[in-house]
Amino acid sequence: MVYCVKCGAKNKKDAKYCGKCGATLEPSREKRFEKRAEEWGEEFGRRAEEWGEKLGKRAEEECFGLPHGGAIFGLLIGCVIILVGITLVLREIFQLTFGFDIIWPFFVIVFGLLFIAGAVYALTRK
Repeated sequence: MVYCVKCGAKNKKDAKYCGKCGATLEPSREKRFEKRAEEWGEEFGRRAEEWGEKLGKRAEEECFGLPHGGAIFGLLIGCVIILVGITLVLREIFQLTFGFDIIWPFFVIVFGLLFIAGAVYALTRK
């Protein structure tokens, strides 16, 4: 059933004019335009959301302008930390002082290895 906007009378679903007052029952141009504008707005919103998701994913994958740049940076930092640890161990060995001082450079090396392991995990996860 369709109701007349002017008099409120009930009309058949396929009726074009009101049986009581004769008013047009088809939606006005303004209503059709409003409906189209709403549909266009929804479509625009959906597309903008998709674009934003794609941009966010690309930004996650790139760091320093490189794909997977964060993981590459982690690999470099890990290598530097390991090199620092190795030089500390070698310094202790060549000074021939094997006390407690020789233990902590190994912790530095392990820390560097953890950095590298995290970066490798990040690269293989994607």
